[in-house]
Amino acid sequence: MAIGIRKSEGSKQAGKAPIYIYDADQRWGTWQQRLEELIHYRYLLRNLVVRDLKARYKNSLLGIMWSLLNPLGLMIVFTVVFSVMSRFNNNTRYYAVFVLVGLVPWTFFTGALHSGAVSVVGNVGLVKKVYFPRELLPVTALLSNLVNFSISFLLIILFLFIFGIGLSRHILWVPAILITQLTFMLGLIMFVSALTVFFRDILMILDVLLTAWFFATPIFYPLEDLERPLTILGTTLNSAQVMRWINPMASIIDGYRTVLWGTRFSNGPVSMDPSYLLRTFITSAIILVLGYLFFLRAEPLFGEKL
Repeated sequence: MAIGIRKSEGSKQAGKAPIYIYDADQRWGTWQQRLEELIHYRYLLRNLVVRDLKARYKNSLLGIMWSLLNPLGLMIVFTVVFSVMSRFNNNTRYYAVFVLVGLVPWTFFTGALHSGAVSVVGNVGLVKKVYFPRELLPVTALLSNLVNFSISFLLIILFLFIFGIGLSRHILWVPAILITQLTFMLGLIMFVSALTVFFRDILMILDVLLTAWFFATPIFYPLEDLERPLTILGTTLNSAQVMRWINPMASIIDGYRTVLWGTRFSNGPVSMDPSYLLRTFITSAIILVLGYLFFLRAEPLFGEKL
């Protein structure tokens, strides 16, 4: 059974908060009604994000400083393993910065996806006893990890200056890249958060998928390394371009790296190709719509399955 949403006529009086009525005969209500409801619960969203951050660092000696220490530690490990031991860097300049610019968006992605997967099943008491838009739970997972990402991003800026790269006008691309990443991530989080309610095995499967996804994403190697002819159904394509199409995170991380660090063929940050970002954003928007529709389909069954 699906639950629709409509606003009570009596709630339009001045000075009174809107009253939302849930009608089982309607499907979901209009997009405008759902948006109005989400705006109405914005303070609850803020409280959920604060609660999530406090719970994450409760009894932690360093607290939110781990947002800096975690990517810093990973950067050191990857630099040693792939640069010193395996010589994987292939003379990539400032390899530590190269890796860090890829790791910070990736850890944001994996952290939000893990948090989002348990965002509904981890709040059984709220879901079964209190009404609020269930979409707030996956959005909370995204926003709380966005706070950590914002702090970690300061580490990137610090290392850009330490290595003499600095900031250029191309950093103005970062908000557009971030919006694309948030759109893609929210769609996936909506999907996995609902799916986990029905199949708890998703949590284990997600770990395996993210490990494979990590190696398929240009984090410790340049995307340019994949630029070789690839023939599919008689059509010759550039394999790096194909990777951008099938893996939005490859395009997103390469975008961050291009405007902050540069490319293998440049001496510093350069502008990115807008067509790459536009195609990735369109793909991300489609995933968001599909993920949200799946969440809405599954939402009426949450109380029964939890």
